[in-house]
Amino acid sequence: DGVQRLAEGLGAGALPAVHWLTLSMHMSDAGALALAAALGRGALTRLKLLLLSRCGIGDAGLVALAPALRRLPELNTLIFRENSFGDEGLAALVAPPLAAGAVPPTTGGLEKLTMLTITFAQVTDAGCAALAVALDSGALPALETLDLYGIPATPPVPRR
Repeated sequence: DGVQRLAEGLGAGALPAVHWLTLSMHMSDAGALALAAALGRGALTRLKLLLLSRCGIGDAGLVALAPALRRLPELNTLIFRENSFGDEGLAALVAPPLAAGAVPPTTGGLEKLTMLTITFAQVTDAGCAALAVALDSGALPALETLDLYGIPATPPVPRR
């Protein structure tokens, strides 16, 4: 409820000097929707790092939040710790669905994202496959660090 009230008070141009936002509280999908709406209204436009830890964000919350995150021009670090989203949420973040016949956008997105951390979420092999497609297609061109930990996806086979 606190995140919803905070987000409702954030309008266009709100908190222009904030570059780093950490939320470590249960906000659920409703809080993620409220945060997405605030970002959509032009709040936190200089945000570079967003850490959402133990927020209870499920697929619906990340699906709503993803388009707003892609519109943040300076965003370079996304950290999701101990949230409940899975494959649908991850796919919406890294490889948003296109309308039939639509041309993939050449601008907008997560071009400056250098670090993506997802720990203890419900991402399976299907979500990892969507992530691999996004990486292969150049959707995350600046990504240097990818940290997936504590997810139920099949671990890679060690090379000998």
